[in-house]
Amino acid sequence: MVFTSTLSLYSHPQVRLRNQRLQAPLSTAAAVAQFARLPALNYRRTCSPRLRFGSFVVRASSSVEGTRARGTGSRRVYRQSQASAPLSSAPVKQIVNIVAPFAAFFALTFVIWKLVEKLLVPTQKQLKSSTVESQSPSQGLKWSFAAGTNLLSQLGAKIERQSKQKLNEFARELRSFPSIDMSGRNFGDEGLFFLAESLAFNQTAEEVSFAANGITAAGLRAFDGVLQSNITLKTLDLSGNLVGDEGAKCLCDILVNNSSIEKLQLNSTDLGDEGAKAIAEMLKKNSSLRVLELNNNMIEYSGFSSLAGALLENNSIRNIHLNGNYGGALGANAFAKALESNKSLRELHLHGNSIGDEGIRSLMTGLSSHKGKLTLLDISNNSLTAKGAFHVAEYIRKSKSLLWLNLYMNDIGDEGAEKIAVALKENRSITTLDLGGNNIHADGVSSIAQVLKDNLVITTLELSYNPIGPDGAKALAEVLKFHGNIKTLKLGWCQIGAKGAEFIADALKYNTTISILDLRANGLRDEGAQCLARSLKVVNEALTSLDLGFNEIRDDGAFAIAQALKSNDDVAVSSLNIASNFLTKFGQSALADARDHVLEMTEKEINIFL
Repeated sequence: MVFTSTLSLYSHPQVRLRNQRLQAPLSTAAAVAQFARLPALNYRRTCSPRLRFGSFVVRASSSVEGTRARGTGSRRVYRQSQASAPLSSAPVKQIVNIVAPFAAFFALTFVIWKLVEKLLVPTQKQLKSSTVESQSPSQGLKWSFAAGTNLLSQLGAKIERQSKQKLNEFARELRSFPSIDMSGRNFGDEGLFFLAESLAFNQTAEEVSFAANGITAAGLRAFDGVLQSNITLKTLDLSGNLVGDEGAKCLCDILVNNSSIEKLQLNSTDLGDEGAKAIAEMLKKNSSLRVLELNNNMIEYSGFSSLAGALLENNSIRNIHLNGNYGGALGANAFAKALESNKSLRELHLHGNSIGDEGIRSLMTGLSSHKGKLTLLDISNNSLTAKGAFHVAEYIRKSKSLLWLNLYMNDIGDEGAEKIAVALKENRSITTLDLGGNNIHADGVSSIAQVLKDNLVITTLELSYNPIGPDGAKALAEVLKFHGNIKTLKLGWCQIGAKGAEFIADALKYNTTISILDLRANGLRDEGAQCLARSLKVVNEALTSLDLGFNEIRDDGAFAIAQALKSNDDVAVSSLNIASNFLTKFGQSALADARDHVLEMTEKEINIFL
């Protein structure tokens, strides 16, 4: 008789080995292993076990045939056993073993967070006390959970303390020294308000520079009530602060009643025509200002016209600086009319105003009728040609007070140089003549050189950036060998070469007046340096400064100059510039040894720039 029986693993009695103690409930795998060790009961096992809801199902069969009723009964037994069998605890323990560490970790994290929150986050009482403290001047430490905010608050407080400390130091300087330079400190409007108080009733500071400090028009209000009461300050420099027209108006309203400031510097301050008009109105009422600097602004014809109008009423201004503006020919014409009546002006600086030949004609006409004594005229970089040089020459011929004439960086050429030279024969007042960068060649220099034979008044001659070449150097050297009274001669970038250096060197052997000689960037090389070295061996008590920079000089030239300095105990040279050449460490060492030798033997110090 075959029958089939299905039994639950957990309804089957547990089998314990003879030598094994009673143990805790086994895991599923262990239970399977023990079940496999049970003695055979003539059951026929199925092909594979099945795990269903935590139970292991075993199907056994025998040779006895069962009836359908018996089969139905066995299935009923199986369902009852499934319903009454308890759920296995092994998977639960596995879950517990996995989940328990995570649960402990989260619990510990929660506890720590609560502690931190209790320590750092303020309570209601603390919040009330902190609001009370925040109303006091010293605000204490502010906490924040944002990254870096606590550090930033402390850093800001530190910077504020340092700024106040610096401003207090500046204030002490203003009260202690007669000349104070506070340019480039960048203390801004707030700093100026703080420092301005130190100028009120100050009887020490006479010259103060607040240049390039980030001051705006609003900051200039700090002077209101201060400059009116100060009777000691004579120079005020506000250059490099973009105060604009509004700042100029504010400052002029204050300076109208000031009686001490004699020099006002407003260079590069973003002034336009409106600012110039405000300054002009102030000049009509102010009688103490002597020097006015308005260089590198944006003043055009309208502003020039306003300033020129002020010259008709002002009899105290001495120097006006309007370099780097946009006056043009019309602006020069406006000044020309004012100069006819003005008697106080001594210096007129109009560099870089695009005046041109027509503008210079009007200006020279006005200066020729000028009733005062103009001593300095700067009309460089104004696009003048030989035609403009003709008008300048006419003024030179008539002037008896002009000492300094600057025609630098125009384009008068040889023709213009010849006209200037002719006028110089009749002039006996000009001591400094700047003709640099005017496209003058050998012929033009020859004309200038001939004037020096009989002119002992000119002491400074600037001819740099003119392609005079070796021939021009020769013409100049022949005259200067025994004539003239030139003390400063500048021939940089004149293309004279080694041959030209030979002519100049020969003149130095006999000349007794030239003290400063500039020969930069002339391609002298070793040959030219050696020619000059031979002249340095000769006793020359006049030459004190020699500039040989940018001349492609190598070690051989340096050796020759070093030997000349050593061999002449009476050498008067105190400054030698040989920088930007091709010297190695050997040439540099030779010059350094020569310097030390002269110092040891004669106690004269030579500054050598390598």
